[in-house]
Amino acid sequence: MASRHIFIDFPPVCGPLDGPVKETTPLINFLQRVQAFCAADPGPEGVRPQAVRRIRRPPRSPGNGTIPAAALNRFLGVYFSAPEADLVYAEPADFVPEPKGFLPKVKNPAVRAWALEVHALWKNLSRRCRRREGSPGAPHLAATARTYHHPGSRFREVYYWDSYWIIRGLLASKMHETAKAIVNNLIYLVETYGHVLNGARAYYTNRSQPPLLSSMILEIFEKTGDLQFVKRSFPSLLKEHDFWSSGCSGCSHKVNRYYAMWNKPRPRDEESGSKLVDGREKEAFYREVASTAESGWDFSSRWMSNSSDLTTLATTSIIPVDLNVYILKMELDIAFFAKLLGDVQTKNKFLAAAHSRRETLKSVFWNDEMGQWLDYRLKDDKCEDGQEWDARNQNRNIFASNFVPLWIMCNSDHSMVEKATKSFKTSGLLQPFGIATSLTNSGQQWDFPNGWAPLQHLIVEGLARSGLKEAQDLAEDIATRWIRTNIVSYRESGVMHEKYDVRACGEFGGGGEYTPQTGFGWSNGVVLAFLEEFGWPQDREFTCK
Repeated sequence: MASRHIFIDFPPVCGPLDGPVKETTPLINFLQRVQAFCAADPGPEGVRPQAVRRIRRPPRSPGNGTIPAAALNRFLGVYFSAPEADLVYAEPADFVPEPKGFLPKVKNPAVRAWALEVHALWKNLSRRCRRREGSPGAPHLAATARTYHHPGSRFREVYYWDSYWIIRGLLASKMHETAKAIVNNLIYLVETYGHVLNGARAYYTNRSQPPLLSSMILEIFEKTGDLQFVKRSFPSLLKEHDFWSSGCSGCSHKVNRYYAMWNKPRPRDEESGSKLVDGREKEAFYREVASTAESGWDFSSRWMSNSSDLTTLATTSIIPVDLNVYILKMELDIAFFAKLLGDVQTKNKFLAAAHSRRETLKSVFWNDEMGQWLDYRLKDDKCEDGQEWDARNQNRNIFASNFVPLWIMCNSDHSMVEKATKSFKTSGLLQPFGIATSLTNSGQQWDFPNGWAPLQHLIVEGLARSGLKEAQDLAEDIATRWIRTNIVSYRESGVMHEKYDVRACGEFGGGGEYTPQTGFGWSNGVVLAFLEEFGWPQDREFTCK
């Protein structure tokens, strides 16, 4: 059985390529068929009715069997809800316009006024799920019956890894109870589905996202000292670790990959998959698409052998360095919580697991010549005796993820951190207004020239915690560049963006499958976290000049 958890002596992986498929709800399966019909043959004036008429029979044109567009719109208005029909605005109970002790290091009045506007955006992004009498259930999951914060624009539900940076911002805004509510929503997903879903909708039950739940709980505990919150959350962390640890057993090193439990197309994948003739090839491609979505980096040349051809995605055959960093962090956090709770056996178990994974980061991912940690490409997806780790299988292309291990290496090998810091400075990733995601301008959104708030934060926080003066100075410099472009963009557009073009001051990013979104949860959270950490002096310029 294919798994997320791989045991290597060094790679390859245990298990076949055609791994498990976790079916979603009948409603979602039905709607996928409807959309597939529409995508396959919409016609100039309407859509094929074969799937739609299974709900009710909408009026059809005689003779050609199509549904006129106007009739279809009326039909959808009667039988389908608008995108936010099941959501209602929810005032955050712990929001105040200017919290006591808010960003004490920000001395510039104009920057402070802007930060308060960003703080106020938490009210705009707060929702809860409406439960209507007699309704068979909203497309949202029950977890959103609690108040939650969504990223913004088209992303109306809770998303997993977005929530970590939303929580970092909420903590800077002194909104501790709102931050706990987000974690409680995610814990509900673990208890109901066995893992935190990619997002809180029924069609995400077959994949997760970068696992940062333990990091959210740790940040909240460090701000509040609420040990009971940790105690209530602890069993769910063990379940989540089990989810990421499922699969085969054997060899000496344990690493993880993304592997979605799904091999069916999204409607927009039909066109890309049409060039593949064989049904198994199509199913393998659709699993790669879902697994790439699970990574959060959807899409990027990082996962493709040909950056202009989406069908060359090979995410399930890549051991990502950053995923293994997140799981190492999870293991360290669980060991810390177990110590707090007096569970010595669990503490020792997870400290041993963390020690083994930390060694694997050095032996499998670290490239001493480049001074970076590199993704590792599997030759195949089968267990074979006698295969050894091969440096030629490391992906030597430069991505921001190559430096994410800095986030947790502050108490590790200082010479390695120093070498990685020097490598980062000459990598080409550091641009005038932040860190580029890659050096490849593929047109995908997780590539050059886009910079994303989470990657800025992970690398900056790692550099700041390193204990090395050069790295700490670099961290503040990057944070300043990122805050400046966010300020300028906000003053010009009145919104926060999900990603930015790091080449130019105040320019938001683009590319990918959808128009750039605004709101935006993790962008808000990162600028507030940066301002809390580094402040903004009275005399520091905040315009493009």
